[in-house]
Amino acid sequence: MNPPVMSSALRLQTAMSHKEADRVPFLLPTIMQGAKLLGLSIEQYLDSPQAVAEGQLRLREHLRHDAVMGFLSAATEAAAFGADIHYSENGPPNAGAPSIKDPRDIDLLPVPEIDDHPGLLKTLEVIKTLARESNGEFPVMAAVVSPFSLPIMQMGFGPYIELIYDDQPRFWRLMETNIRFVVRWANAQLEAGATAISYADPMSSATVIPPPLFLQTGWVVAQRTLPQINGPMALSLASGRGLPILKDIIPLGFVGVSASILEDLSLVKAQCANKLTVMGNLNGIEMVNWTPEIAQQKVKQALRDAAPGGGFVLTDNHGEIPWQVPDEVLVAIRDAVEQWGNYPLEWLDEDSQ
Repeated sequence: MNPPVMSSALRLQTAMSHKEADRVPFLLPTIMQGAKLLGLSIEQYLDSPQAVAEGQLRLREHLRHDAVMGFLSAATEAAAFGADIHYSENGPPNAGAPSIKDPRDIDLLPVPEIDDHPGLLKTLEVIKTLARESNGEFPVMAAVVSPFSLPIMQMGFGPYIELIYDDQPRFWRLMETNIRFVVRWANAQLEAGATAISYADPMSSATVIPPPLFLQTGWVVAQRTLPQINGPMALSLASGRGLPILKDIIPLGFVGVSASILEDLSLVKAQCANKLTVMGNLNGIEMVNWTPEIAQQKVKQALRDAAPGGGFVLTDNHGEIPWQVPDEVLVAIRDAVEQWGNYPLEWLDEDSQ
């Protein structure tokens, strides 16, 4: 007997409790795609909190996924530290030239005030609107770039690596500034009505730095940051490998972790079982060239690998669906989840016979 139909909020709450809901919750982080529905350019769309909120609500109605995204772009946070934002016709905005041009700039780097930065205020307005429209029926997801990953945009990847290895005092000075900002920014989003925060930390992934260095840097930063944030946090490694550091991530207090397409999803689920909810791991880049039939196969494989027993949210492996992914593929993912994601997953037994 199938369980009664749940609201999206209860469905996700059940999954986060490592139990089977009525079906597997899924989220397609279509951050920019609302612009297509409203006939706007990406820049026009992201400049209007009203348009973003309307786009997110329309996308949820269209795709029937389990949350909306109260997020504009990572470049918004870089802009709070003085960077420009460069818009694209067919992709997410990027941060311009690094605002930290010399490591000595770190010594006088102020912690941005939320009220001083229009992009941050627009994000809060989106979250407030979505939270009001949700009325508790579906979660509103927000995001922060971790204090440890933010310097990639603040000063550039090469200079940042040199800072980590060559100037530990300034590295930790920058971390303290960033921690104060990220805590302030995460809590502002939660106060605006966000349900949970995605802690985007690609720098910590085993794809970017060796796990021993992560333990000395990104792990310590997360340990100092998370207790100051007044809501649930999910770790996004943004396509980066997490298996080598999962045992170290678990004690930090995250409620969930992203799973990279570069790793075996079933192994990630096995290590996280009853400890962290696994989020993943559809390949957004390959998705651009999927057919609806391929989309169904990919969804079924992900469900097979990680859905049994709950504790799994089907989503992409990076945190943002590329602009170029055809709508028919997103609809096929939706349809596949609704066909194959209902608990109990009886088709798994049929497939194994």
